[in-house]
Formats: sequence, structure tokens, C-alpha cells
Amino acid sequence: MKPAQLAQLVFILIAALGVYSFGATARDGEQRKLCTPMCALGPDYAARNRMAPDFELPMVGGGTGRLSDYRGKVVILNFWSKTCRPCLEELPSLAELSNILKSRGKDVVLLTLSTDESVDDAKATLESVLPDGVPFPVFVDSGADMTLDKYGTKLYPETWFIDKQGVIRARVDGARDWSQSIAVGFAESLATPQACTLEFENGKPRGSQAGICNDLGLLTE
Repeated sequence: MKPAQLAQLVFILIAALGVYSFGATARDGEQRKLCTPMCALGPDYAARNRMAPDFELPMVGGGTGRLSDYRGKVVILNFWSKTCRPCLEELPSLAELSNILKSRGKDVVLLTLSTDESVDDAKATLESVLPDGVPFPVFVDSGADMTLDKYGTKLYPETWFIDKQGVIRARVDGARDWSQSIAVGFAESLATPQACTLEFENGKPRGSQAGICNDLGLLTE
């Protein structure tokens, strides 16, 4: 091979390596951007292989409702009970979150589900905790039979994030301050065609992209 040909070949190889490196960097940057909301949320569970079980329950305010009535929206579903002090403490921040979501559009909705004895019981609890009104729909699962059978929820509060197709994308165990922007950012990220494929189990990221959250330093304790 002549020196000129060798030099040309080396140039082509270097150029190809540069293009590959640029593409890989761009893809990594895009994944980091997509996964930042999930890393910030730090859920106890996250995946995309399970549909949220549908249910039909009475609602505070009258009538009955189904989870599937909200298909086509990202749903934040919070489970609570009046016997759970952390649940009552986080209800004001859930009310604030609901108002924030309403002001930002129609793609995300907050729902809550009470396991108290009756609709009247749940209503009385809400009136005492949220004297300015309840800005979100409230289902009532008296006896918690559906909650335990279909969702396996025993300890409250528990908050589930469900995408527009009805797929469970994340679960947060325990109370949070939901008035912060983290929940809004994550829920809105689920409303876009692209989304982070990162998974969480027992509060820890797993899989090939698990290092993204550590690199970003956004995992909650």
C-alpha cells in the first residue's frame, strides 16, 4: 500500500471513530436527560411490564368511577387511610400537587384511593385535613379488598405512577412532600413518546443504565 493510500485509510478510520464517539456521547446525553426525572424521584419500584389493574369503586362526591376512565392520561394514584398518620400529613402536599398539575395541562391527573370504612368516613377525614376543599378525585375501597387483592398494598401511603397506556411505571412507598417539582417532572416525562427505560427494585436502580442515577447524584435517600 502506498503512503498516500495508507494516510487516506488512517484518516477514514479516525473520522469514523470520531463519528461513532460523537454518536455514543449524544445517545448517552439523551438517556441522561430522559432518566433525570426518574433518578430524582428515586422510586422503590420502576419497570414497564405490568398493567395497572382496573377497578370500579364508589367515589367521594357521589357515584362510582373506574381507573380506566382516565386512560389516555398519566395517572398518579395515591393509596391512603385515616389510620395512617403519614398519609394525613402528606394530603396537603397532594392537594398542592393536584392544583399544580391542573394549571399545567390535561396530560397528568392525580387520583387518591381511601381504604376507610365508607364514603362518608373518608369524606369527613378529608374535610378535616383539607378544609379548603379536595382538588382531586377520591375512590373508596371499604375493607381494602380490591387494594390488597389487585395491588398488593398493605402499608400506606403508597403512590403509583401509571402511563397513558395503563402501564405501571413506578411506585413510591411512604410519604413524600409532593409539592416539590420532582413528581411533576417525572409524571410529565411519562407523557412523552420517549421515556427512560431505567428500572428500580427495592429503591435501587438496576440494569445497564443503573449508573446514570449515581453519576447524576440525584437519588433520594
